[in-house]
Amino acid sequence: MFHPCCDRRLKFIVDKGLSSRLPQSTCRFLSMDERLFRFASMWKFSMRSPASEAVFALQIRNLQKSFSAPAVDDLSLTIRAGEFYALLGPNGAGKTTTLRMVAGLLEADAGDVSICGIDAFKDTIAAKRVLAWVPDEPMIYDKLTPLEYLEFVSGLWSLDADFARFKADELLEQFGLGPHADERCQGFSKGMRQKVALAGALIHEPRLIILDEPLTGLDAGSARQVKSVLRGLVEKGVTVIMTTHILEVAERMADRIGIIAKGQLIAEGTLEELRPRAGESGTSLEDIFLDIVNGSAEASALRDAKRRSQGAAA
Repeated sequence: MFHPCCDRRLKFIVDKGLSSRLPQSTCRFLSMDERLFRFASMWKFSMRSPASEAVFALQIRNLQKSFSAPAVDDLSLTIRAGEFYALLGPNGAGKTTTLRMVAGLLEADAGDVSICGIDAFKDTIAAKRVLAWVPDEPMIYDKLTPLEYLEFVSGLWSLDADFARFKADELLEQFGLGPHADERCQGFSKGMRQKVALAGALIHEPRLIILDEPLTGLDAGSARQVKSVLRGLVEKGVTVIMTTHILEVAERMADRIGIIAKGQLIAEGTLEELRPRAGESGTSLEDIFLDIVNGSAEASALRDAKRRSQGAAA
């Protein structure tokens, strides 16, 4: 009856006897499965796969943002629910600016963003409830321990205290932070701080996770842990969007890849779909990326030169 991702939660509810918190007048007429489902609803987590509620996790339409020059230029992008999507591009391409607008941290000049069917610009609170954002620089409170930090974040989301503690223990175990759960974060390495930040982002069980360079500063073992957690989430229907300069990671993990340059989407598809753009069937993602980006840069330079010559002629 239940989605596989709920197995451990159901065992926790049964072990704790928490389904007995339902009114007895209601329980008399319900099977154990029905009791668990209703109790889960009271706890504000879904017994269904997150992907079942929306076909598209993210839809961007004609998004624009300018500073001294256009950073995001009429960008449109659609990402399906339950997809691992890698957003690639050279430095200054507009990746982080785009994702900050999606996360509600930066106001767009124009365009629309829909997150799991929610208008992110009109209903910002509802959109943020199904979203997690993890920047490249982890932002955590140094004086708190990892467990205290997760309890603090779960309180911001108004999670049930019992479930929040269960979920915190689960995340600390997944990220290998269990032995350090009661140590203050101020002495942690950047990699450990990144894992604490990731755990905090996942505590409310978001349906869309946006990660800006999540593997930066992680050693090989920690990177493997993070990749394993992310792939497990995608298998359960969660959508992951990741920016990275480590193209080998994108090549191995991503279901689809989007490449942007100068704020525009210049290529998108699976690795096999992108290979013909580079002209060689056996090229790596690095070769494909460089061919596409360099080709786009040359085309952009030609367009700029044409505009300048037309302006001079006028």
